[in-house]
Amino acid sequence: MLDQTSRKLKLLTHHRCTCRKRPCPNKKRFVMMKKTVRNGRRALTLGLVFSGAVFALASGNALAQRGAIGPAEQADVPPVNFLPNPYETMRNWGTLPDNRTWGSVSGVHIDIDGIHLWAGDRCGANSCAGSAVDPIVKLDPQGNVVQSFGANLITWPHGLTVDHQGNVWVTDARAPNQQEITANPNVFMGGHQVVKFSPQGEVLLTIGTPGEAGNPPTHLNEPNAVLVAPDGHIFIAESHSGQFLDEAGAGAFSRISKYAPDGTFVKSWGEWGFEDGQMRSPHALAMDSQGRLFVSDRGNRRIQIFDQDGNHLDTWYQFSRISGMYIDANDVLYAIDSESDANYNPGWRKGLRIGSARTGDVWYYIPEHNSERPTGMGGIGAMGEGVAVDRDGNVYAGEVGPVTGLTKFVPRLIPENFPLH
Repeated sequence: MLDQTSRKLKLLTHHRCTCRKRPCPNKKRFVMMKKTVRNGRRALTLGLVFSGAVFALASGNALAQRGAIGPAEQADVPPVNFLPNPYETMRNWGTLPDNRTWGSVSGVHIDIDGIHLWAGDRCGANSCAGSAVDPIVKLDPQGNVVQSFGANLITWPHGLTVDHQGNVWVTDARAPNQQEITANPNVFMGGHQVVKFSPQGEVLLTIGTPGEAGNPPTHLNEPNAVLVAPDGHIFIAESHSGQFLDEAGAGAFSRISKYAPDGTFVKSWGEWGFEDGQMRSPHALAMDSQGRLFVSDRGNRRIQIFDQDGNHLDTWYQFSRISGMYIDANDVLYAIDSESDANYNPGWRKGLRIGSARTGDVWYYIPEHNSERPTGMGGIGAMGEGVAVDRDGNVYAGEVGPVTGLTKFVPRLIPENFPLH
């Protein structure tokens, strides 16, 4: 075992890059890891590699599981599980009115005022089909709901963003299933749509045909996330089920669709697959100060970076198997992983990784919460799926179950001269 671990350590200290481009934006991070070994803290790095080996061995027949495989390049990237955590975790943040309980929350975003939080709650359960409550809620800094809307307009709120004018955009990722229709014959047939709301809840625009899956320009299929660029162009990530497929075939698609500010279709790009530019469930979107579009390619355990015309720029693996992303005004990247386990991302832990959208360096890691049952497909613990950050650096996570509702992470031990400030 020692010889095997030594070989892994040698591989680690010579592996300089997790991306596919030159010059590599992650070179500095791997040089730092190499220095860590040379400076005598070998036990920490050995523990990192050994942990990956144990998880890989524990996965056993993982590759036989549906959707458990990933790109070959990702297997060479050492897991990033051991970094400082300068945040205090506050579970069960935010209170709904009328003794209402939280359901699954996968979409969160900060209001344009920088302090209020918008969240998409699945109506106290994991679906709003047949529910009469408002799924879209706005909370003040103390966690009190000050605005709500959306009842009988959204079936399965998934992604949520706020544009530069304060409008709230929600992706409604699926239509009511047969069980929900049987239980509620008059249920609202939503799903496969993106809805733009005014801050007061007026429907301003709908992209897609509610209740019908299909292809642009008239339809959408399982929209996961929506992002509005500073110039008003709209980007929608489609395909939630693509991550569970191991080979191309019927139903194997993943794409980004672009629309003009008025909702006119512009183009789509991407397809199902493992190569650069291909995707297996683009689950979240973010944009940096350069206007680069970051795509959480969750099924492939990576971030892909594109320009706004769909040209592939880079691929990063060091932020793990990401469910949600947020990039702040300082280009700090918050990447939340709700699903990693020994089968779907061997060696990696669920958690929130924080780093630079400019260089790809990873600075901090907030580990998963303890929970009676794990999130995702297994493993240990729970971590949120959506993530947003207010102007004071507080981080908010939307939880999808078995832990539900919202979690707040408060920065406590971050140096004043660090980029987060």
